[in-house]
Amino acid sequence: MTLQIDTLAYTNRLRWLAPEQKLLFAIALLILTAFTHSPVQIIIAIWMSIWTVIYARIPLKVYLKLVYIATLFWLTSLPALVINGIHINYLNIIQEDAIIGFNLGSYYIYISSYGIEQGWTILTRAIASLSCLYFVMLTIPFSELLQTLRRFGFPVLLTDLLLLMYRFIFVLLNTASQLWTAQKSRGGYCTFRIGIKSLSLLIGQLLRRTLENYRQVSLSLASRGFNGEFKVWHPHRYHLSQRYAIEAIIGYVVLIGLTWG
Repeated sequence: MTLQIDTLAYTNRLRWLAPEQKLLFAIALLILTAFTHSPVQIIIAIWMSIWTVIYARIPLKVYLKLVYIATLFWLTSLPALVINGIHINYLNIIQEDAIIGFNLGSYYIYISSYGIEQGWTILTRAIASLSCLYFVMLTIPFSELLQTLRRFGFPVLLTDLLLLMYRFIFVLLNTASQLWTAQKSRGGYCTFRIGIKSLSLLIGQLLRRTLENYRQVSLSLASRGFNGEFKVWHPHRYHLSQRYAIEAIIGYVVLIGLTWG
């Protein structure tokens, strides 16, 4: 999935659009998402999805898969928000909050209406925020994003660390895939017990190879006279779009009006 995201960032239909324009647009909507209410957050998510899927021509299947993964994390936290318990001596406190419940010993387990409302608020805010994040991830290559952050005054040390972390993500994925394929071809996951043993060996080998790769990268940088700052070249083939800027400004003003109107 990570390799596919990186490929789409270089081949989408908004590749020519200046990364500064796309980044400022996403950040402005992300800030608005933090202060607005659920209906407007849903509108933001739909609007950003239109920009990502229709304007940038990101495959709908890929985009929905990313949203699905985020929704799964929300589902794992939903029971903790919705299901509550209280001692039966204090049932009068939750009469308006409890929707349905049952007695379990000296406690009353119930579904909270406030918890459902809170869970819905978290979902809409998360989806709206992630839609802004996905727009940046799927339309701006990571190297260009770091260059843009540097032009905005972002510390060089942090951008270099982000670049190294991003590179080692691909190294980890590639190494893990090779090890897993080799183990599977030898029947390493035919039973649960053997699978757990193979997984522990995979993690150990993954750590060892990652440290070895890090040592090789350090030596290669030192041999090339690394002076403490990565220089990443990318062609300046993008430009500002007046049409997209006007659409973004009008839409943002409408969303602000819906928020405080």
